[in-house]
Amino acid sequence: MLYLLSILLDRLLAPPPQAEKVAWLKGVTYAHRGLHGPGLPENALSAFAAAIEAGYGIECDVQRSSDGQAMVFHDWELDRLTAETGLVIERSAAKLGQIKIIGNDEDTIPSLRQLLDLVAGRVPLLIEVKTRPSTRIPAICLAVRRMLEGYRGPVAVMSFDPRVSRWFARHSSHIVRGLVMMEEGSRTLFARTRRHIALWQAKPDFLAYDITDMPSRFAGSQRKRGFPVLTWTVNSPDLMDRALKHGDGPIAEGAGITRAVRS
Repeated sequence: MLYLLSILLDRLLAPPPQAEKVAWLKGVTYAHRGLHGPGLPENALSAFAAAIEAGYGIECDVQRSSDGQAMVFHDWELDRLTAETGLVIERSAAKLGQIKIIGNDEDTIPSLRQLLDLVAGRVPLLIEVKTRPSTRIPAICLAVRRMLEGYRGPVAVMSFDPRVSRWFARHSSHIVRGLVMMEEGSRTLFARTRRHIALWQAKPDFLAYDITDMPSRFAGSQRKRGFPVLTWTVNSPDLMDRALKHGDGPIAEGAGITRAVRS
């Protein structure tokens, strides 16, 4: 009974996207944080340029600077990837843009504008919007939307936080939006209900699902309804095989993306 109710509510509260809106998402291998490796730091322009050169799509992470700009950086703190300490949000965009990323002598923390100028519509781009409970959702979403105004090329925003996708559904519904999800091995009734509620709240156009949870009854059912299901982080040949079997586009790195080349 509860299963049938969830199916009904899915149809009412989270209708699938128009096929033509999301068709470009499928059949693409996305380089997770760029095609990073020795001398090519993650989320750096050099890694993104390498991904473009190799013909991959790109996945990146975005968060706000202290002055409200969208900056491309994964961690909340600077210390893992730079010689600096402290939080990203405590620095201005100008200051962040001067901080070198560990891995070579050239890359500094890029802004989303710099990344968009580099990509210039040549490959599909996924922008993961980073949030935490204290994040001002309208502020980070507006920062991203401002950068996307006038951009010509396949691009989508996505987040673990349903509030991000919901904001874009309400205020910029033409922008493709996704919900990032993981099951963490929990397939209890409570966990399944939470996944449906997140879907209803987010109103996404696609899902980005933890590859270690695949195959998933939830992801599979949404895929059948018309939602593209991307998978992350695909970092081994076995996981790439699983991603190609159960999903529409792997977000890959390391040995996983090497397997994509051989396929």
